[in-house]
Amino acid sequence: MDANQIRFAIFLAVFLVMLGLESVIQRHPTVDSKTSRLKINFALTGINIVLVRLFFGAAAVGAAQFAGERGWGLFNYLQWPEGLETLLCVVLLDLMVYIQHVVVHMIPFFWRFHIVHHSDLDLDVSSGLRFHPIEIMGSMIFKIGLVFALGPSPMTVIIFEAILNGMAQFSHSNITLPESLDRVLRYVIVTPDMHRIHHSVEKRETNSNFGFNLSIWDRLLGTYIHDALKPQPRIIIGVNKFRTSEEVSLKNLLMMPFREIPENYSLSPEKK
Repeated sequence: MDANQIRFAIFLAVFLVMLGLESVIQRHPTVDSKTSRLKINFALTGINIVLVRLFFGAAAVGAAQFAGERGWGLFNYLQWPEGLETLLCVVLLDLMVYIQHVVVHMIPFFWRFHIVHHSDLDLDVSSGLRFHPIEIMGSMIFKIGLVFALGPSPMTVIIFEAILNGMAQFSHSNITLPESLDRVLRYVIVTPDMHRIHHSVEKRETNSNFGFNLSIWDRLLGTYIHDALKPQPRIIIGVNKFRTSEEVSLKNLLMMPFREIPENYSLSPEKK
């Protein structure tokens, strides 16, 4: 199996497990048609996959191979044990994804594209796939730059992307975990309850819990919130500006960044 087949197999397995669990241990009541949302989120994913393949080919894995052949990147100079390099690269890449997430909230121009992700009226496993194509393209450029700078092996990139994709699906999923298990897991990883707070319409909650995989960055850097203002089943998901199915149709999602978004959820200082 090549890298794409490995990633797809892991993605499909996690997606189907989370989708099945959502039907039996649902945490938050749905307000929009799940079938319609699945179609929209998968359509965005399809567009994004085509664009990434068209413009970046093998993308981050190819960049890792290219950098390795030329000796580019920190770990190609250090020549540390492979296992240690893989562990450190995965942790460093996860930190950079956290920082990237904070930045797209901080800079209004980037937020205009990231709002597509936050506009989902419900939160479930498919929400982890819901990104505007331009944001995905920018994210891929950022990721390739990181690969050139760090010099991870292609296998390390595959491992990181598999973890990130799997955890994005898990953390967005609409499943119920026992409170004691959720509390323990949060010390290391992002749980669905933790990330659901990030998708609240409340601005303070939207600008918290930025992690997708490791929860330590939110705790260390002061962006962690343990509880929302409302109990988990009553958290209002999305953004206040877009509250109907029509407003978040596929066509409107693609055009959303280019329209006026008067409500400012970004981390930038508010105008007085």
